[in-house]
Formats: sequence, structure tokens, C-alpha cells
Amino acid sequence: MSKNTVMELTRIIQNASLAPSSKEQVQIIVDAISDVIHIDVCSLYRKTPSNKMILLASHGLASNRPVILGENQGLVGRVASQRHSINIINPELHPDYLYVPSSKEEEFHSFCGVPLVHHGEVIGVLVVQSRRAELLATEQEAFLSTLGAHLALLIANIPAESLTFNQENEKKVGVSGSPGISIGRIKLIKSSGLNSVQDNPCTDIEEEIENWKQLREQVRQELKEERITVERELGDSLASVLDAYQLFLDDIGFSQKIETEIRRGKTLLWAIKQTIKFFSDQFQAMDDPYLQARHEDINALGNKLYHSWQGTHLTSEDIQSEEPVILVGEQITVSDIANLPTEQLAGIICYTGAALSHIAIFSNALGIPAVLGVGSLNVQDGDYVIVNADSAYIVLKPSRQLIKEYQVVLKSRQAFDETLKAKLKEPAVTQDGVRIQLFANSGLQADIMPGVRNGADGIGLYRTEIPFMIRQNLPTEDEQVKVYQQVISAYESKPVYIRTLDVGADKPLPYLPHVVEENPALGLRGIRFTLDNLQILLTQFRAIMRAAEGKSNVNVLLPMVGATQELDQSIELLESAYRQLSEEGVSVTKPKIGIMVEVPATISLLPFWKNKIDFVSIGSNDLSQYLLALDRNNTLVAKLYDPLHPAVVHEIKRIKSIADQYEIDVSLCGEMASDPIAVVLLVGMGIRRLSMSSAKIPYIKWLLSSHTIQDAEEFAAKALACDTSAAIRELGKDFVR
Repeated sequence: MSKNTVMELTRIIQNASLAPSSKEQVQIIVDAISDVIHIDVCSLYRKTPSNKMILLASHGLASNRPVILGENQGLVGRVASQRHSINIINPELHPDYLYVPSSKEEEFHSFCGVPLVHHGEVIGVLVVQSRRAELLATEQEAFLSTLGAHLALLIANIPAESLTFNQENEKKVGVSGSPGISIGRIKLIKSSGLNSVQDNPCTDIEEEIENWKQLREQVRQELKEERITVERELGDSLASVLDAYQLFLDDIGFSQKIETEIRRGKTLLWAIKQTIKFFSDQFQAMDDPYLQARHEDINALGNKLYHSWQGTHLTSEDIQSEEPVILVGEQITVSDIANLPTEQLAGIICYTGAALSHIAIFSNALGIPAVLGVGSLNVQDGDYVIVNADSAYIVLKPSRQLIKEYQVVLKSRQAFDETLKAKLKEPAVTQDGVRIQLFANSGLQADIMPGVRNGADGIGLYRTEIPFMIRQNLPTEDEQVKVYQQVISAYESKPVYIRTLDVGADKPLPYLPHVVEENPALGLRGIRFTLDNLQILLTQFRAIMRAAEGKSNVNVLLPMVGATQELDQSIELLESAYRQLSEEGVSVTKPKIGIMVEVPATISLLPFWKNKIDFVSIGSNDLSQYLLALDRNNTLVAKLYDPLHPAVVHEIKRIKSIADQYEIDVSLCGEMASDPIAVVLLVGMGIRRLSMSSAKIPYIKWLLSSHTIQDAEEFAAKALACDTSAAIRELGKDFVR
């Protein structure tokens, strides 16, 4: 390929990336390709979730109506199914040729199509055609193949249906924020508009700072009123979701950042935009999905500040429909729904968002189905939509027939939900009477009461990072005591496992010195970080023991322990904290101490630690990532990540065997704990303690009550003989169904 051709390729991609819309991007691409290789027709097809091919854009073909090809239909379908280029003349003579009426394809007598491959899957096809019956030159075909690799990255993020037409029953896949199924009419929530704010000069700095102080006070008051409303209607634990916004708003560092931007000559809205971005980036840079999701809290505050300044808040008067309402927007916040009639709110759809965001927690607690991260939607107020959060997708413009079918499903689901509710206060017991302890994961005050209501046997993992992340300085010992007391008192005498601070290179505290590391996942994080900053760990040990004063149900969990010296130093610090408090006259009980099994090296060291630790908790997410050398948040390799990989399964079995041999209690937390197939497998391997999202507990209780230990053991024996996660899941589907 010539140097000039490579330059042309670069130019095409750069020009397309600068286009203001996806539709303009693809049109620029096909026009430019036609010009560069002097071809009559260039067309770009995109595969839909239903495996059809939609013509996104064409230079040269007549396309006065949408062009949709069925699965593997025509020469385009052949390119996709064979995953290989086709370069032929007289395509109309080929047995796979499909004529598209009104396209005027009969005028073109050559065809060259190349597949667009993204993450090992064909997601589209690039086609060029000529009036002359001659094969495309080798250099030109090579150019198209090279360009195809770049185009695959570009169009992977373009929703095909939004570029062509709106059809019935169009499915959009996202992430389940809260389980359930619902049907309703769309109510669009406006985005904050901060992204559109321009960097205009401020004419009066002191006046703009005064405007900020007034706005801050106004929003502070609005949050107080919203909290009262939510607390009255839904309880204090859900109202505490709003406290995160209040904490940011009251934080000196947050306000100082805004004032600093204004004193640099910026307008208030620009200062808010820059400040929100600064703090949001801090959270998004973290590897822990739970903490990463906290960037949505700061963005939600930016949303509220913007709408309060503009006076554009949604109120109950804006909901005119007498039918169930589905809120749809880029990011729905607790403030958006605080004053809405919850009995009419049937579902939530967010263009962005994660399963661990505040809106997901809030939706779970309310029992409202929510699907997040579906991408931008071309919808209008009043459109019907189906939310299937059980399977993490929505259906736009559903047909009458599909609505009827879902209404039948809803009735059946409601009956099943009643079955689950009946088990809320019952323990999780298999058909043959074996008790399985189900704990809740938590990290926010809003997480606590849903676990209690769903019958959790305790808190299996309490993440302590949030109080450290939302401040501009380290929380004091007294501040930590108040936080831990709330979770301990909510569970009375039930076990509470508090994980010590798990931050570091992968999720740095913005107010502490930070060294950029080439590979932060393998760097100064978890227990390594807190031992390097042992005053933080010592203070945390003191706070936990003070919060647990008079109680013996509190346990300390150490993250990322991978060496004996780390464990020994941590135990010495705990002893030191205990002695200090005793000498100060505080009546404290020394908590039991355990470790997260996340670092593979830990497994071989367990026999050496038998007299040093009281329990272990298998962190299946991190353990899986380290064993498989896969970052599950890396889109390039995420599809290869599966905790049911045979290597992971066999290592968990080894951990359980070692723990049994040395009489060490074992629990497991992470995604596996709420994956139905994984749960049956784990129980079959002898695991009797699982910790999960509180929303998953009722279903897992029902699942366990439907099987015997013998069932689970037989499944585990078959699964342990499999050499792929796909084979294990296939076995599991038949078993769990």
C-alpha cells in the first residue's frame, strides 16, 4: 500500500471523527472512499442485534427507503457469514445475489465486500461496486481491508437503528440496575446541559461568586426538602442517598474549586462544569466498579445545580399520563424522582450508568425495574416502551401483540414475586434442610435497610471507601465511628464484616500524594497502601472497635493480602489499636480478623496462616481477573472474562479444601454469589456462606430451596470435569431451568 494511500486512510478517519453526528460520519466515510479509489459505489452496512444488515450510508446507490437484508442474505450476508472478503465481477450471476428494488444495482457489474470485525465478531460490511465488469485492484482491496479494521472501531458505538428508521419491537441492550419487567409510556428527563456550556469570560467576578453562594444555599435547601419527602414516603435509608449530594455540596474543597475557576475569569456555569468534571474523573479512574460508579453522584449534583440555576426541574405536574410512566434520560437522579408519585413510576431507563450507581440502588429499594447504559435513544414523550430489566434490555415501540404477551408475563411474574416475598424472613435452606447463609454487600447507607428487609443474615462485605472518597481530606476517627455505627446497629447481633480501606494506585485518594504507576492493578493498592500509610489503618481499626463497643458481631476484613509480612503487620496494628483504646478506658472487644482471597499467591499461604486468621472471604471478581490475566472493565478483553472459567472454579475448590483442613471459615463475595449457575456450583463444592447485592437475596433463597445438596454436588462433579466456562454454563442452564 502506497504512502499516499495510508495518508488518505488517516485523513478519512480523522475527518469522520470530527463530524457532529453519527449519520454524517458514515456519509463522509463512504463519500471519501469513493473519491480515493475512484469507484462508483461505496456502501456501509451495520449488523443489528437480530442479525439483519441495515444500510447505514451509500455513495452511488439509490436509497429512497430503508434497505434491510435478512440474516446471511445476499452477497453482503455471505461476506458476514464467511468473515472473508469477496471480490467478483458480474455479481448478478452469483447464486447469493439479492436484488434490492429501486436501488439501481443493475447498473453495477463488480462487487467487493470486506467484513468489519470488532472483538472477533462481524458487525458490518463495507461494499464497493463499479459500472465496469472488472475486479477491484489488489492494492485497493488491501486498502479497504485496512480501512475496515478502523471502521469497525468507529461504527461499534453507532446504534444502527438511530441512523435509519424507527421500527417496531427494536431491542436495546444495557445493564440491569434493578430487576423486574414493566410496560409504560416514556417521560423524557432533560440532561443537565452542562456539556453545552461554553467558556465565556466573566464580567464581574465578585458578583459571580455571590451567585455561587446563593445557588449553593438554594440547592442545599432543595436537597433538605427532598430528603424530608423521601424519608416520609420511603424511609431514612433511601433518603440518605441524597446525603452524598449534600456532602459534596458542603465540602470546602468542592466550593473552593468552583470559586477558583470563577477567579480565573470564568462564568459560574463554566466553573461548575469544570469542577464536576474534575471530581468525576477522579472516580472514573478507579478500577473498583462500585467506587467507579460514584462518579454518577457528582454528575447528579452537577445536573441539579444546572437545573436549579436554569429553573427547569421536573415536578409531579409534568407527569400528565394516567398510565404507568417510564422515566428516560441520559442520567436519572434521585432528585428527579423525589417529588414524583412513585405508585405511577413503572420503570427507569438511563442512556449511561452502571449496576452499582445510586439510581440502581434507589430503584432496587423501590422495586422499580431499571435498565442503564442503553446508549442514546430516538424516542418521544408518550411512546410506549417495555423494560425487561431481568434480561437487561428494553423494547422500543412495542407492537400490540408484544405488549399483550408481556402483560401475560407480568401477571406470571407478579405471582412469582409473591412467592419470593413469602420467603423474605425465612432462612435460605435447601430441600434437604441444609442452611446456606446469605449476606448482603454494602458501602452506602442506602444499601443497608434493603438487606435487612430481604432477610440478609448479615453484612458480608462493607466497603469503607466512600467516606474517604467524598471528602477533600481524610475523615476523622469520630466521623468514621458514626458511619460504622449505623451499619452495625442496623444488623444488631448479626455478623458484620467491615473491609478496611481498599484504595491506592488503581483508585487514589485525590488529597494524598499519588505516584502514577505503569500497572496500577499490580501496584500499591489495598493493604499495601494502608500499611504504607499505617496511621490511616490504625485510625480505621480504632474507629471500627469503638463503633462496635459492647458487640461481638463485628469482623475486620483485610483486602489484597498476598504476603505473610502484610498479615503480621496488620495484626500488630490491630493489637496496638486495641491496647490504646483499653488504656484510654474504652470498653472494646477485639474483632475477629480475616482476609480477602484475591491474590492467587494467598491460596498457597493459607496453611501457614491457620493460627493467624479466623476466616477468609473469596473475592471472586479480583481473584478471577488475576488468575485469568483479564481486566473485566477492558472492553478489548471483557468478553473473555468469566468467573466460571475452569481455572477459577478449581482454585475456589482448592481454597475450600485447604480451609476445611485447617478449620478456617469460608465465604464468597462477588458476582458469582448471585449468578444462579455459580451459586449451585459453589454450594455443590461445599461453600455455605455467600455475600451479594441485597436485591438478589430473595431469588437466591428460592433457588436454593428448589434443590437438594445432592443435586448441587452432582452438578459440581460434572462441572469440574469441564474444560470451558461455556460447557459449565450449558450444564448449568439445564440444571437451573
